[in-house]
Amino acid sequence: MSKLHETTRRVFVGGLAGATLMAPRLARAAEKVNLVLNWTPTADHAPYYYAKAQGWYEQAGIDLSIEAGRGSGASAQRVAAGGAELGIADMATALLARSRGSNLSSVMVVYANSPQGFYWLKSSGITGPKDFPGRSIGNPPGDASRLMWPAFARKVGIDPASVKFVNVSPQAKIQALRSKAIDITSDFYNEHDLKVREFGADLGFAAWRDLGINTYGNSVIANGDFLAKKPEVVRSFVRVSQKAFQACVGDIGPGLKALMASVSGLDEANQRNQWTRILELMRDPTTTSVALGALNADRLKEDYELVKAYFENVGAVDLASFASNSFLDTSIKMPAA
Repeated sequence: MSKLHETTRRVFVGGLAGATLMAPRLARAAEKVNLVLNWTPTADHAPYYYAKAQGWYEQAGIDLSIEAGRGSGASAQRVAAGGAELGIADMATALLARSRGSNLSSVMVVYANSPQGFYWLKSSGITGPKDFPGRSIGNPPGDASRLMWPAFARKVGIDPASVKFVNVSPQAKIQALRSKAIDITSDFYNEHDLKVREFGADLGFAAWRDLGINTYGNSVIANGDFLAKKPEVVRSFVRVSQKAFQACVGDIGPGLKALMASVSGLDEANQRNQWTRILELMRDPTTTSVALGALNADRLKEDYELVKAYFENVGAVDLASFASNSFLDTSIKMPAA
Protein backbone atom coordinates (compact mmCIF):
# COMPACT_ATOMS: atom_id res chain seq x y z
CA MET A 1 0.00 0.00 0.00
CA SER A 2 1.37 3.42 -0.94
CA LYS A 3 2.09 6.03 1.70
CA LEU A 4 -0.72 8.19 0.25
CA HIS A 5 -3.23 5.35 0.51
CA GLU A 6 -2.10 4.50 4.05
CA THR A 7 -2.42 8.14 5.12
CA THR A 8 -5.88 8.37 3.54
CA ARG A 9 -6.96 5.17 5.30
CA ARG A 10 -5.77 6.46 8.68
CA VAL A 11 -7.56 9.78 8.23
CA PHE A 12 -10.76 8.01 7.20
CA VAL A 13 -10.63 5.50 10.08
CA GLY A 14 -9.67 8.24 12.51
CA GLY A 15 -12.58 10.35 11.30
CA LEU A 16 -14.99 7.47 11.83
CA ALA A 17 -13.64 6.91 15.32
CA GLY A 18 -13.98 10.60 16.10
CA ALA A 19 -17.52 10.65 14.74
CA THR A 20 -18.35 7.59 16.84
CA LEU A 21 -16.97 9.21 19.97
CA MET A 22 -18.88 12.41 19.31
CA ALA A 23 -22.17 10.74 18.35
CA PRO A 24 -23.51 10.28 21.91
CA ARG A 25 -22.69 13.90 22.75
CA LEU A 26 -24.45 15.14 19.63
CA ALA A 27 -27.43 12.92 20.40
CA ARG A 28 -27.87 14.51 23.83
CA ALA A 29 -29.14 17.85 22.61
CA ALA A 30 -30.34 20.28 25.24
CA GLU A 31 -33.95 19.70 26.27
CA LYS A 32 -36.16 22.64 25.31
CA VAL A 33 -38.14 23.72 28.36
CA ASN A 34 -40.56 26.63 28.64
CA LEU A 35 -41.10 28.20 32.07
CA VAL A 36 -44.25 30.33 32.25
CA LEU A 37 -44.17 32.77 35.16
CA ASN A 38 -47.10 33.71 37.37
CA TRP A 39 -46.82 37.38 36.34
CA THR A 40 -44.46 39.75 34.61
CA PRO A 41 -40.86 39.27 35.80
CA THR A 42 -39.79 40.99 39.01
CA ALA A 43 -37.28 40.34 41.81
CA ASP A 44 -38.76 36.97 42.81
CA HIS A 45 -37.93 35.71 39.31
CA ALA A 46 -34.36 37.04 39.34
CA PRO A 47 -32.78 33.67 40.25
CA TYR A 48 -34.08 32.04 37.04
CA TYR A 49 -32.66 34.85 34.91
CA TYR A 50 -29.40 34.71 36.84
CA ALA A 51 -28.99 30.95 36.36
CA LYS A 52 -29.81 31.33 32.66
CA ALA A 53 -27.28 34.16 32.26
CA GLN A 54 -24.63 32.10 34.04
CA GLY A 55 -25.27 29.19 31.67
CA TRP A 56 -26.22 26.86 34.52
CA TYR A 57 -29.39 25.54 32.88
CA GLU A 58 -27.51 24.99 29.63
CA GLN A 59 -24.77 23.10 31.47
CA ALA A 60 -27.49 20.90 32.96
CA GLY A 61 -28.80 20.08 29.47
CA ILE A 62 -31.74 22.50 29.54
CA ASP A 63 -32.50 25.03 26.82
CA LEU A 64 -34.73 27.28 28.96
CA SER A 65 -37.11 29.95 27.72
CA ILE A 66 -38.89 32.19 30.23
CA GLU A 67 -42.33 33.58 29.46
CA ALA A 68 -44.27 36.25 31.34
CA GLY A 69 -47.55 35.05 32.83
CA ARG A 70 -51.04 36.40 33.50
CA GLY A 71 -51.75 35.02 36.96
CA SER A 72 -51.39 31.75 38.82
CA GLY A 73 -54.68 30.44 37.47
CA ALA A 74 -53.55 31.07 33.91
CA SER A 75 -50.09 29.54 34.40
CA ALA A 76 -51.57 26.45 36.09
CA GLN A 77 -53.96 26.03 33.17
CA ARG A 78 -51.15 26.50 30.64
CA VAL A 79 -48.87 23.93 32.29
CA ALA A 80 -51.66 21.40 32.79
CA ALA A 81 -52.60 21.64 29.10
CA GLY A 82 -48.99 21.08 28.01
CA GLY A 83 -48.49 24.62 26.69
CA ALA A 84 -45.47 24.91 28.96
CA GLU A 85 -43.44 22.19 30.64
CA LEU A 86 -42.92 24.19 33.84
CA GLY A 87 -44.54 27.16 35.50
CA ILE A 88 -44.86 29.28 38.62
CA ALA A 89 -48.21 29.24 40.41
CA ASP A 90 -49.66 29.81 43.83
CA MET A 91 -49.71 26.42 45.57
CA ALA A 92 -53.37 26.56 46.63
CA THR A 93 -54.38 27.53 43.10
CA ALA A 94 -52.39 24.63 41.67
CA LEU A 95 -53.85 22.29 44.28
CA LEU A 96 -57.38 23.35 43.41
CA ALA A 97 -56.63 22.81 39.72
CA ARG A 98 -55.20 19.35 40.42
CA SER A 99 -58.32 18.44 42.42
CA ARG A 100 -60.39 19.26 39.34
CA GLY A 101 -58.37 17.02 37.06
CA SER A 102 -55.53 19.25 35.87
CA ASN A 103 -52.41 17.32 34.94
CA LEU A 104 -49.78 19.08 37.06
CA SER A 105 -47.61 18.63 40.13
CA SER A 106 -45.61 20.91 42.40
CA VAL A 107 -41.87 20.19 42.50
CA MET A 108 -40.47 23.10 44.55
CA VAL A 109 -41.88 25.68 46.95
CA VAL A 110 -40.78 29.26 46.36
CA TYR A 111 -42.80 31.03 49.06
CA ALA A 112 -43.01 29.12 52.33
CA ASN A 113 -45.41 31.80 53.58
CA SER A 114 -48.44 33.31 51.90
CA PRO A 115 -47.56 36.56 50.09
CA GLN A 116 -51.22 37.52 49.75
CA GLY A 117 -52.54 40.73 51.24
CA PHE A 118 -55.24 43.37 50.80
CA TYR A 119 -54.59 47.12 50.69
CA TRP A 120 -56.97 50.05 51.13
CA LEU A 121 -56.97 53.68 52.23
CA LYS A 122 -57.91 54.30 55.84
CA SER A 123 -59.54 57.57 54.76
CA SER A 124 -62.15 55.46 52.94
CA GLY A 125 -63.52 54.35 56.31
CA ILE A 126 -62.26 50.78 55.96
CA THR A 127 -60.62 49.48 59.12
CA GLY A 128 -60.24 45.85 58.10
CA PRO A 129 -61.79 42.93 56.18
CA LYS A 130 -65.05 43.19 58.13
CA ASP A 131 -65.64 46.45 56.26
CA PHE A 132 -65.11 44.94 52.80
CA PRO A 133 -68.80 44.12 52.06
CA GLY A 134 -70.30 46.60 49.63
CA ARG A 135 -66.85 47.67 48.41
CA SER A 136 -64.92 47.05 45.20
CA ILE A 137 -61.71 45.02 44.92
CA GLY A 138 -59.45 45.68 41.95
CA ASN A 139 -57.13 43.00 40.58
CA PRO A 140 -56.58 41.01 37.36
CA PRO A 141 -58.99 38.17 36.48
CA GLY A 142 -56.28 35.51 36.83
CA ASP A 143 -54.98 36.79 40.15
CA ALA A 144 -54.54 34.04 42.75
CA SER A 145 -56.18 36.16 45.46
CA ARG A 146 -59.33 36.50 43.34
CA LEU A 147 -59.43 32.75 42.81
CA MET A 148 -58.89 32.16 46.53
CA TRP A 149 -61.27 34.94 47.62
CA PRO A 150 -64.09 32.60 48.74
CA ALA A 151 -61.72 30.93 51.21
CA PHE A 152 -60.51 34.26 52.56
CA ALA A 153 -64.01 35.73 52.84
CA ARG A 154 -65.45 32.76 54.70
CA LYS A 155 -62.40 32.55 56.96
CA VAL A 156 -62.89 36.17 58.12
CA GLY A 157 -66.67 35.77 58.32
CA ILE A 158 -68.04 37.71 55.36
CA ASP A 159 -70.14 36.69 52.35
CA PRO A 160 -67.92 36.04 49.29
CA ALA A 161 -70.61 37.63 47.10
CA SER A 162 -70.66 40.85 49.13
CA VAL A 163 -67.90 42.57 47.13
CA LYS A 164 -67.57 43.68 43.52
CA PHE A 165 -64.46 42.73 41.57
CA VAL A 166 -63.00 45.20 39.08
CA ASN A 167 -60.45 44.18 36.46
CA VAL A 168 -57.22 46.10 37.10
CA SER A 169 -53.79 45.29 35.67
CA PRO A 170 -50.91 44.77 38.11
CA GLN A 171 -49.29 48.02 36.98
CA ALA A 172 -52.49 50.04 37.57
CA LYS A 173 -53.31 48.94 41.12
CA ILE A 174 -51.78 51.92 42.91
CA GLN A 175 -53.27 54.47 40.52
CA ALA A 176 -56.71 52.83 40.76
CA LEU A 177 -56.55 52.96 44.55
CA ARG A 178 -55.30 56.57 44.55
CA SER A 179 -58.05 57.72 42.18
CA LYS A 180 -60.67 55.80 44.19
CA ALA A 181 -61.68 53.81 41.10
CA ILE A 182 -61.50 50.88 43.52
CA ASP A 183 -61.76 50.66 47.30
CA ILE A 184 -59.37 47.75 47.87
CA THR A 185 -56.67 45.97 45.93
CA SER A 186 -54.90 42.69 46.50
CA ASP A 187 -51.17 42.30 46.02
CA PHE A 188 -48.15 40.29 47.01
CA TYR A 189 -46.18 41.44 50.05
CA ASN A 190 -43.19 41.91 47.71
CA GLU A 191 -44.27 45.45 46.79
CA HIS A 192 -45.32 46.51 50.29
CA ASP A 193 -42.64 49.23 50.51
CA LEU A 194 -43.82 50.85 47.28
CA LYS A 195 -47.32 51.30 48.71
CA VAL A 196 -46.00 52.58 52.04
CA ARG A 197 -44.03 55.26 50.18
CA GLU A 198 -47.06 56.15 48.06
CA PHE A 199 -49.75 56.35 50.75
CA GLY A 200 -47.90 56.68 54.05
CA ALA A 201 -50.03 56.62 57.19
CA ASP A 202 -53.25 56.40 55.15
CA LEU A 203 -52.39 52.89 53.97
CA GLY A 204 -54.44 50.03 55.39
CA PHE A 205 -53.10 46.48 55.06
CA ALA A 206 -54.14 42.95 56.01
CA ALA A 207 -51.80 40.02 55.38
CA TRP A 208 -53.51 36.67 54.91
CA ARG A 209 -50.90 34.95 57.06
CA ASP A 210 -51.77 37.28 59.96
CA LEU A 211 -55.45 36.35 59.64
CA GLY A 212 -54.88 32.59 59.93
CA ILE A 213 -54.57 31.80 56.21
CA ASN A 214 -50.92 30.99 55.68
CA THR A 215 -51.16 28.73 52.66
CA TYR A 216 -48.03 28.03 50.67
CA GLY A 217 -47.41 30.72 48.08
CA ASN A 218 -45.66 30.44 44.74
CA SER A 219 -44.33 27.06 43.72
CA VAL A 220 -42.70 25.55 40.66
CA ILE A 221 -45.20 23.31 38.89
CA ALA A 222 -44.61 20.73 36.18
CA ASN A 223 -46.82 19.21 33.51
CA GLY A 224 -47.68 15.66 34.59
CA ASP A 225 -46.80 13.98 31.29
CA PHE A 226 -43.47 15.81 31.03
CA LEU A 227 -42.67 14.94 34.63
CA ALA A 228 -43.35 11.25 34.00
CA LYS A 229 -41.25 11.15 30.81
CA LYS A 230 -38.41 13.47 31.83
CA PRO A 231 -38.03 13.38 35.64
CA GLU A 232 -34.27 13.97 35.41
CA VAL A 233 -34.80 17.15 33.42
CA VAL A 234 -37.19 18.42 36.10
CA ARG A 235 -34.74 17.43 38.83
CA SER A 236 -31.94 19.28 37.06
CA PHE A 237 -34.10 22.38 36.67
CA VAL A 238 -35.07 22.34 40.34
CA ARG A 239 -31.51 21.91 41.58
CA VAL A 240 -30.09 24.59 39.33
CA SER A 241 -32.89 26.90 40.52
CA GLN A 242 -32.10 26.10 44.15
CA LYS A 243 -28.46 26.97 43.50
CA ALA A 244 -29.52 30.25 41.88
CA PHE A 245 -31.82 31.17 44.76
CA GLN A 246 -29.01 30.39 47.20
CA ALA A 247 -26.67 32.70 45.28
CA CYS A 248 -29.27 35.48 45.25
CA VAL A 249 -29.92 35.08 48.97
CA GLY A 250 -26.21 35.70 49.46
CA ASP A 251 -26.12 38.70 47.10
CA ILE A 252 -29.08 39.81 45.01
CA GLY A 253 -26.99 42.29 43.00
CA PRO A 254 -25.93 39.90 40.19
CA GLY A 255 -29.43 38.43 40.10
CA LEU A 256 -31.02 41.83 39.60
CA LYS A 257 -28.44 42.68 36.96
CA ALA A 258 -29.41 39.55 35.01
CA LEU A 259 -33.12 40.28 35.47
CA MET A 260 -32.88 43.89 34.36
CA ALA A 261 -30.75 42.96 31.35
CA SER A 262 -33.70 40.90 30.09
CA VAL A 263 -36.66 42.94 31.39
CA SER A 264 -37.15 46.65 30.81
CA GLY A 265 -38.91 49.20 32.99
CA LEU A 266 -37.82 47.91 36.41
CA ASP A 267 -36.56 50.23 39.15
CA GLU A 268 -33.56 48.67 40.89
CA ALA A 269 -34.24 50.22 44.29
CA ASN A 270 -37.81 48.93 44.24
CA GLN A 271 -36.62 45.46 43.20
CA ARG A 272 -34.11 45.40 46.07
CA ASN A 273 -36.90 46.29 48.49
CA GLN A 274 -39.00 43.52 46.99
CA TRP A 275 -36.21 41.01 47.49
CA THR A 276 -35.94 41.91 51.19
CA ARG A 277 -39.64 41.05 51.61
CA ILE A 278 -39.23 37.91 49.49
CA LEU A 279 -36.61 36.58 51.91
CA GLU A 280 -39.24 36.77 54.67
CA LEU A 281 -41.65 34.80 52.51
CA MET A 282 -39.08 32.11 51.66
CA ARG A 283 -37.99 31.40 55.22
CA ASP A 284 -39.71 28.92 57.56
CA PRO A 285 -38.57 25.99 59.74
CA THR A 286 -38.79 23.56 56.81
CA THR A 287 -36.77 25.59 54.30
CA THR A 288 -34.07 26.25 56.91
CA SER A 289 -33.79 22.64 58.12
CA VAL A 290 -34.79 20.38 55.21
CA ALA A 291 -33.96 22.28 52.03
CA LEU A 292 -34.52 25.59 50.30
CA GLY A 293 -37.73 24.96 48.38
CA ALA A 294 -38.98 22.17 50.66
CA LEU A 295 -42.53 21.73 51.91
CA ASN A 296 -44.01 20.25 55.05
CA ALA A 297 -46.55 17.47 54.39
CA ASP A 298 -48.75 18.46 57.34
CA ARG A 299 -48.96 22.07 56.13
CA LEU A 300 -49.81 20.91 52.62
CA LYS A 301 -52.61 18.79 54.06
CA GLU A 302 -53.94 21.86 55.90
CA ASP A 303 -53.94 23.78 52.60
CA TYR A 304 -55.91 20.99 50.96
CA GLU A 305 -58.42 20.90 53.82
CA LEU A 306 -58.90 24.67 53.44
CA VAL A 307 -59.52 24.28 49.70
CA LYS A 308 -62.03 21.49 50.37
CA ALA A 309 -63.80 23.51 53.04
CA TYR A 310 -64.32 26.66 51.02
CA PHE A 311 -64.59 25.58 47.38
CA GLU A 312 -67.06 23.48 45.44
CA ASN A 313 -66.15 20.67 43.07
CA VAL A 314 -62.96 19.72 44.89
CA GLY A 315 -61.93 16.17 44.08
CA ALA A 316 -59.66 13.77 45.89
CA VAL A 317 -55.93 14.48 45.60
CA ASP A 318 -53.07 12.14 46.43
CA LEU A 319 -50.94 14.81 48.06
CA ALA A 320 -47.77 12.70 47.99
CA SER A 321 -47.94 12.51 44.19
CA PHE A 322 -49.06 16.11 43.82
CA ALA A 323 -46.09 17.61 45.68
CA SER A 324 -42.91 16.26 47.24
CA ASN A 325 -39.35 17.20 48.12
CA SER A 326 -37.85 14.39 46.03
CA PHE A 327 -36.40 16.69 43.34
CA LEU A 328 -34.53 18.91 45.79
CA ASP A 329 -30.85 19.05 46.71
CA THR A 330 -31.07 18.80 50.51
CA SER A 331 -27.58 20.25 50.91
CA ILE A 332 -28.97 23.65 49.88
CA LYS A 333 -30.85 25.25 52.75
CA MET A 334 -32.36 28.66 53.41
CA PRO A 335 -30.29 30.59 55.98
CA ALA A 336 -32.03 30.99 59.33
CA ALA A 337 -31.55 34.77 59.20
